[in-house]
Amino acid sequence: MSEFFVIATGTSVNHVRALVERVKRGLREKKIRPVHHEGEDTYNWVLLDYFDVVVHVFRKPVRRYYNLEKLWGDAPQLDPLEVEAESVE
Repeated sequence: MSEFFVIATGTSVNHVRALVERVKRGLREKKIRPVHHEGEDTYNWVLLDYFDVVVHVFRKPVRRYYNLEKLWGDAPQLDPLEVEAESVE
């Protein structure tokens, strides 16, 4: 089980692709590579598994359909800007 899920939404296939590439590039620069990835054939729902953190990037209609937040509704939701500010301090 992962410590964190990151769930993001892109407005189009190209937007999802750009978000995914940015995540991968940013983490690759820190020498962090996914242990598993899938969905890059269609870019409707891309999963990047970094073991403790799993990143899900959806197109809007696909995110609404699967509604992962409902499945994990009892998990606390964190504001990424607040988490980033805490990690800098």
